[in-house]
Amino acid sequence: MIHIRPMLTADFAGFWPTFQSVVAGQDTYAYDPALTQEQALHLWLEYPLHTLIAEEDGELLGSYYLKANAAGPGGHVCNCGYMVTPAARGRGVARLMCEHSQALARDSGFLAMQFNSVVASNEVAVALWHKLGFETVGRLPRAYRHRELGLVDCLVMYKWLEPVNERPPLIGRKNIESVVSRPRRPR
Repeated sequence: MIHIRPMLTADFAGFWPTFQSVVAGQDTYAYDPALTQEQALHLWLEYPLHTLIAEEDGELLGSYYLKANAAGPGGHVCNCGYMVTPAARGRGVARLMCEHSQALARDSGFLAMQFNSVVASNEVAVALWHKLGFETVGRLPRAYRHRELGLVDCLVMYKWLEPVNERPPLIGRKNIESVVSRPRRPR
């Protein structure tokens, strides 16, 4: 059974090869492949609000971080990053971590989750995020220099985390007109 728990500093050494290979692949993350292990530890473990690992029988399967996407008035939206070990790909680990991260985000007081730069050619991730309710809300043309494909687009993906019944009601055009228009005078 897969278990998700907070990552400890001692866990990072076991995660480092995965981090290094994902970043070196230059097809999903916009991190400098020359990052040192110490720099990566700060970026992945120390800087975010939460960093967790997924493991099964003591074997590391993947990790994710959760942090605020912005400060101040934008602090209610979080951002996450996920990495899965090569041996665990195709086993539902990314899906499990994303579902876990949404619950953790809600528990941490976030109202929405935003992925700022999903490489559009990463079709597996894009399809998964859509299945999990994320919407593509923007496209950044040629924003990523893919190692094999050259310049490719990145997607901004977003999901409101509050339960649907707690969202404010949508106002249709007629309702908006009745709210913002001056009362009509009888003719």
